[in-house]
Amino acid sequence: MPDTELWLWGIPALPLLGCVLCGILHLLTLRARREDPSAPGLTALAGWVACLAVAGSLALSIVAVLRIGGEEVQALTSPAWPWIPLGGAGSVDVAIVLDRLSGAMALVVTGVGFLIHVYATGYMKGDKGTAKFFAYMNLFVTMMLILILSSSLVGTFVGWEGVGLCSYLLIGYWYGKDEGWPAVAGQKAFVMNRIGDASFLIGMFLVWQAVGSFDYARIGEHVGAAHHAGDLGLLGLAALLLFGGACGKSAQGPLFTWLPDAMAGPTPVSALIHAATMVTSGIYLVIRLNPLFAASPMAMQVVGIVGALTALIAGSSALLQRDLKGVLAYSTVSQLGYMFLALGVGAWVAALFHVITHAFFKALLFLGAGSVIHGMHEEQDMHKMGGLRRHMPRTFVTFLAGAAALSGLPLLSGYFSKDEILALTFAQGGIWYLLWGVGIFTAGLTALYTWRMVALTFFGPERFDSEHVHPHESPPSMTVPLMILAVLAVVGGVLSLPHVLPWSQKLHHWLEPVTHDGDAILAAHHAGHLSHTLEWVLLGLGAAIALFFAHRGFHQHKLGLAGDERFAAKHPEAAGFLSRAWGVDNAYSKAVVAPAKMIAVFIAVVIDQLGIDGIANGLATGAKRSGAWLKRFADGSIASYGLWMGGAAAVLALLWTWMGV
Repeated sequence: MPDTELWLWGIPALPLLGCVLCGILHLLTLRARREDPSAPGLTALAGWVACLAVAGSLALSIVAVLRIGGEEVQALTSPAWPWIPLGGAGSVDVAIVLDRLSGAMALVVTGVGFLIHVYATGYMKGDKGTAKFFAYMNLFVTMMLILILSSSLVGTFVGWEGVGLCSYLLIGYWYGKDEGWPAVAGQKAFVMNRIGDASFLIGMFLVWQAVGSFDYARIGEHVGAAHHAGDLGLLGLAALLLFGGACGKSAQGPLFTWLPDAMAGPTPVSALIHAATMVTSGIYLVIRLNPLFAASPMAMQVVGIVGALTALIAGSSALLQRDLKGVLAYSTVSQLGYMFLALGVGAWVAALFHVITHAFFKALLFLGAGSVIHGMHEEQDMHKMGGLRRHMPRTFVTFLAGAAALSGLPLLSGYFSKDEILALTFAQGGIWYLLWGVGIFTAGLTALYTWRMVALTFFGPERFDSEHVHPHESPPSMTVPLMILAVLAVVGGVLSLPHVLPWSQKLHHWLEPVTHDGDAILAAHHAGHLSHTLEWVLLGLGAAIALFFAHRGFHQHKLGLAGDERFAAKHPEAAGFLSRAWGVDNAYSKAVVAPAKMIAVFIAVVIDQLGIDGIANGLATGAKRSGAWLKRFADGSIASYGLWMGGAAAVLALLWTWMGV
């Protein structure tokens, strides 16, 4: 039985308190600026309030995880309070459960989130709305913690919607920049996530209809019994619909186009959304509901196929991006595809392992990109960079560590987590051989675009205007988080080494109580197994592919733009196709956005102007004419008034006589 701990509420409550305090500081700053527009206000204080709030949440998360590290206590739970009455079926309760899955996620969210907050104090220095920015950031962390710590689907959905709202606020934070592009990007993220959220809601209600509960523990018990009896009912359809919700939040095809546009927000926002919080929500949901998905082979295949195709589309789209953050954005979509490929084969722990390592190296790369952009006076085009390693050495070294981990160079964190996913996919056989081929090809693309990015940014001739742009290193508040993340990106692979290496599978043993039910269901079907020899072969193949394509990507671009120009000249159609991300966004514009705008114009013109305005104008004209007609009866003549009164009396007398009164 899990222990009952009231203090667990402090984990999401502390960043929520930080959000409230930062909001108050923002209001006080606005009041001070009414009297003196140049007043600095309390923006600097807001940054450290936000950092302390997330640090406190991190400390509580560490304490909780240490409590569940032994065999006796595997989960902590808070007291439960009834929230939504369900008649005879009980109620939806508000409660927090911190087990080994939510505990690991809480450490990632608060740990990486804390480093991003510290970085943001330097990056956002001088911004007039910094207090408001940090209020949004703390609220984002709060909602993500509610999402992962809730004991039921309903509580998760509250956090799910909360991070969607916060992403809209943060992506569009600089809403007046670049002709309002951040505001448009924020709206796009909000709308596309609502599509996935509708699927989530329907799936959640189907779970209720089948199980009679939203509680995760009850769902797992019911699915196990239903699978044993061979009667899953609506649960397979519910799994597919819940995966549809995951596709929206975790940017899987065809709902991934909002995530590259999310780079319009400040760089700390990009790091928080792309690395540590929102986009991992879908992976968390599938792992949490692992018995439900394991019981539906069709749902598992759909998850794997969508993940592999998304990894390929996004990975190839990153090859020719010129925007530094754009490369990383498409890379994030591609890596999320890897995670869903792992979930498709039931490799729950491998997916979480890649979530953790990806949080380390992708947060590092986004913050490193922000340091480059900060030092380049807001320039993001890699074609206008080059030679920056001499101007910002600390950023360069840490960025190099993140790039090596992302590209899967041997012995780094990304190498172990990526290759575990590919090995477990290969072990399934059948159609999974094809998806393994897609994954291994995408791994080569990853190394290629990663080292192209490194070469164009830090090597070759300086292509910026040295008279107006003076690259410089970022302050310690920005570079120290980079150093910490660089260390984690290098050594993070020790969390789950392959079977053939010593000290292996630590994360598997840690998560076994959470994944036991799903693994038991999968064991009843085909369970893939790799020999040690084949595992060594696959490890060697992954290392060789990463090294070959990393070498090729670097040496093709280390001297400047010749590599990009040569490819564009030889393959102009392919270059345009890849730079436009396979035309998915254009297809949406033609098939969805343009017809929607036409319908909106039709409604505005026909219904509003001809319908509503016509009715209103007609009523106004009728009232005016009726008033003019009635006005003739009030002419001020006593004889006229007497005539009308007598006539009215005669009419009333006739009515009374006819009615027999």
